Amino acid sequence: MAAADRTPKPDVPNIVQTSRSSRSDGAPADMVPIVGGSFRMGSDKHYAEEAPVHCVSVEGFLIDRFPVTNRQFSAFVAATGYLTVAELPVNPASIPDAKPGMLQPGSMVFDPPRGPVDLRDIRNWWAWKPGAYWRHPEGRGSSVAGRLDHPVVHIAFEDAQAYARWAGKALPNEAEWEYAARGGLDAAEFAWGDQFMPNGRRMANTWQGEFPWQNLSEDELKRTSAVGRYPPNGFGLHDMIGNVWEWTTDWFAAGHRTDPDNPCCAPDTFRGNSIEASYDPAQPDVCIPRKVVKGGSFLCAPSYCRRYRPAARHAQMIDSGMSHIGFRCVLRRN
Repeated sequence: MAAADRTPKPDVPNIVQTSRSSRSDGAPADMVPIVGGSFRMGSDKHYAEEAPVHCVSVEGFLIDRFPVTNRQFSAFVAATGYLTVAELPVNPASIPDAKPGMLQPGSMVFDPPRGPVDLRDIRNWWAWKPGAYWRHPEGRGSSVAGRLDHPVVHIAFEDAQAYARWAGKALPNEAEWEYAARGGLDAAEFAWGDQFMPNGRRMANTWQGEFPWQNLSEDELKRTSAVGRYPPNGFGLHDMIGNVWEWTTDWFAAGHRTDPDNPCCAPDTFRGNSIEASYDPAQPDVCIPRKVVKGGSFLCAPSYCRRYRPAARHAQMIDSGMSHIGFRCVLRRN
């Protein structure tokens, strides 16, 4: 939801969080160095927006081992006094037909129905909850007290950017994120190989049961999980798939932008899309640009959303956080 104009708040200092490193390269202990290289980005076998497969080169960078947690975001808020978009009043001009309750600070919360519903209408499982934000992820009365090591959620794009600046880091672009998520397995369907559950082992926090009403909860999870609960990929990164969607800096478009003069087998520098291409054609009156989010979430299910793959991508309006959207940061050394 579009927020009202921000009231002044403390400046967000561009400083690096204290983080001792046990590595000889001086990199923060909570980050993993990724050696640059080339890979086949995208997929021609799944959703149309993932195509076409094309070769991309990325330079080396460091990336957070885990998504940013409630504990880490709490430290940022304590140091800066930052208010997230979900804590600010909604601008009435952005939703002129909104009911009064919709103009209160809040966010979109997953609210599972009691039985099967029409999967074409997301209003059957998403609800606007006044008072919902990162500290109260299901709305008033909920708390992150027992979830400090879960990914922070209800994070709009500008919230993620503010944290990254404070930490002396940045948000990844889509190519960096996908390259890291693949863990060295170029063109594999998942971050761990080509089988969703190798030898019956669950590899990520994704939906179990008939979406969105039946959560079999075989691993005793209802929503997010603590970071690091599932095995890392080949680069040692956790939760690149499932748990929460993660912001990237690239504008969304319904397909990858490629160089027609460059053959598919010759690696090219990543080509992002334009802000104009990011507007939702299905909502021509809503002029809110959208960024690419990656990785899927605890709501991704075989029966509804098979986006728990490195190539998968989804559009998210930059002014909207939800109860399944978080982020992680990168550090570029050049």
